[in-house]
Amino acid sequence: MKSITKTMVVAFVVLMAVSLMVAPAAARAVASGNTVYVGEEGLDLSGIAGITRLVHYSDFTAGAADNIIDVPVATDFDLTATDAGGITGTYYAWNAGGLIAGNPFVVVKVPNVTLDVVLNNSRSDSVNGKSVSRDTVLAFELQNNVGGLYATPAIATMDIEITTPGGGKLTQFGGVSTAAVPINASKIYVGGMSLSGVEAGTYTAVAKWTNNPATGLKDKGFDSNSVSFQVTTKTLAIESNKDSVIRGNTFVVTITGESKKAYWVYVKDAGLANNQYPLIAPGQPSVVPGVQMTGVTDLANFTDTKAQVTTSAAGTRTVQFNTTAITDDQSFTIKVVDPTNLATSDDVKVKVEKGQVTMTASGTGIYYIGEEITLSGTNTDNSTTFLFLTGPNLGANGVKLENATISVVDTAGNTFTTESVETDDTWSYKWDTSSLGEVVDSGTYTIYAVSAPRDKAHLSGVQYATASVVLKTPFITATASASSVAKGDELTVSGTAEGNPNNVYVWIFGKNFRLLSQSASVESDGSFEYDLDSGQTSNLASGQYFVVVQHPMMDGQQDVQLVAGTTATIIAPGMTQVNLANLQASDAATALVNALNSPNVDDTYTKLTFLVEEPWIRIDTIGDQNVGSTFTLSGTTNLASGDELLIDVTSASFQPTEKTQASEFSGASGTVTIQQGEPYNTWSFEVDASAFQPDEYIVNVESVETGATQTTTFNVVQGQATPTVTPTGNATVAPTTAATTTATTAAPTTATPGFGALIALIGLGAVAVLVLRRN
Repeated sequence: MKSITKTMVVAFVVLMAVSLMVAPAAARAVASGNTVYVGEEGLDLSGIAGITRLVHYSDFTAGAADNIIDVPVATDFDLTATDAGGITGTYYAWNAGGLIAGNPFVVVKVPNVTLDVVLNNSRSDSVNGKSVSRDTVLAFELQNNVGGLYATPAIATMDIEITTPGGGKLTQFGGVSTAAVPINASKIYVGGMSLSGVEAGTYTAVAKWTNNPATGLKDKGFDSNSVSFQVTTKTLAIESNKDSVIRGNTFVVTITGESKKAYWVYVKDAGLANNQYPLIAPGQPSVVPGVQMTGVTDLANFTDTKAQVTTSAAGTRTVQFNTTAITDDQSFTIKVVDPTNLATSDDVKVKVEKGQVTMTASGTGIYYIGEEITLSGTNTDNSTTFLFLTGPNLGANGVKLENATISVVDTAGNTFTTESVETDDTWSYKWDTSSLGEVVDSGTYTIYAVSAPRDKAHLSGVQYATASVVLKTPFITATASASSVAKGDELTVSGTAEGNPNNVYVWIFGKNFRLLSQSASVESDGSFEYDLDSGQTSNLASGQYFVVVQHPMMDGQQDVQLVAGTTATIIAPGMTQVNLANLQASDAATALVNALNSPNVDDTYTKLTFLVEEPWIRIDTIGDQNVGSTFTLSGTTNLASGDELLIDVTSASFQPTEKTQASEFSGASGTVTIQQGEPYNTWSFEVDASAFQPDEYIVNVESVETGATQTTTFNVVQGQATPTVTPTGNATVAPTTAATTTATTAAPTTATPGFGALIALIGLGAVAVLVLRRN
């Protein structure tokens, strides 16, 4: 009996052991086309007959494989991250012979789960990283890509583990279990978590895969991201980003309260007109202006001074208020109340202040009509600066700067000159005084810069600045680079044209010569130049020439001008055409000046003359010079200073040399620059005669520009020998020999006689011939 009992006990133990061995859940069966996830364990791939490998192709058509995963046991396959090697997508099944017929495949993915914490009532407002109050109800949102694991009942589950401010780990929070959340849809909510009574502080949460044999994803790095939220005790509050604001600028208030709750915000009554209050900016999210606020009695009851606002998931909402130049300068109270309990409220004060307007004018304050004046300054009272001008016999309350014929009209902004204010509160306007719409007289004028479109009679209560300017009539000056010019030299007519004209016009008259209405551009500093080049002056006849330089004045228009299509006929307002070619030079010049002097012509002018002379060069007397000396050749000329002269000094001697002789040359040459002088310009050239031979020398001075030349001669002589002193008395002294001075030459040849010696030799030859004839 005992043996039977022992046998039954052993059998029971064996049966228990067997039952424990088969306890794990059945493997997930995978068919062709299914998705498997990196990290899964115990997959059953036997539905793909004969499978021994999974192969991923970089190019299936070409048969190029980039990853191969062995499947040693088809009924119990673990897909590790090492096997996948980061390569996901379609894997084709192989057997021992290669690709299985029909191309069966599985899709490999990395499991991905994203966790968020949202408001339970909307489930669209995330509070991740935000603060919420204790009366808020939250929900966790899980999004995933593990559609291949969805099943009913679920085979994949996750715990949402919540870490409390004290460091505790929970899967039960706000009366809701967050353990073993079934993953059977792409988006899952675990909601209804009340924060009432929970500890204040920061909470974090993460979704972790559970220890489910059907997936095997636990602790393999595929848990979700972490989220956080802060539980606070919130009271209704309002604060402003500015304690004071200069009108024309904005300020923003921030309301803090419960999450996603409606509140009323308004400006308290100050007994003002609508546009004198700070006004709620239109188009703000979750801000509805103009709502009826039943029970509120202290509000400024205008559409844009009150609004209903709804806080965000974090329990905050910002509201922007705009101010303008019309906003009253005083303190305003912005208040927020809870519509469900008007006693729950808060307020903040913001002071609106007047801004300032400043203005300065570029330069010295004295300008010629036609110049551009830069007006600049600051305006902290408005985003636009309004400008106008006052002066003798202009509109009583001001005129536009760009058109003095238009009087400004109080509050009518389009009648003023306007300039926008930059974000740094600066403004700048360039005033072209040549574009005034009418010709204004010289005098003192006042410019106004105002923060609102108010004329001179209505400046009380607005910010403004003034600047006085003196406007003068433009004028012109001109001079010639020389009072006389040699033919072939350049001549420049230059000067200054005040009033900022673009061009001036040059007219030149001479005997049988007209150069009419030649334009010369004026630089930014008012200077101008007109050049007659050497080619022009070389063709001018000697004599006097008359020049008129015409300034077009404020309107920039050349009133006296050549008739289009003609070369010498002029016309001007109020006069008939005159053909200057039919007049003598002096009469033509007079006709032009008379036209410019006409009261119908606002152009001004200046006159000048210059002489054209035949070019000449003079050489000062040189005299005899000693061998070895240094001396200076000099002279005068009517050529222009700065011109260059070519100086050539050569020996007058000439004779053929023997082939065995070295050639000799005495002389000098160089270039000099003509210097300014009175009454004529001067030149000089230094000569070093240390290598000169005694001889007669020819000096040639030439102007390359004009072709003028001049020549002269001088002699270089041997220096005198030092005389011998003979003592007196009876003493006997030895006779002395006179010292002989020998000039150093380039070659040891017989000295060539000079020009004087040559004449003497010719004379001696003639005498010899006469003697022979007598004999």
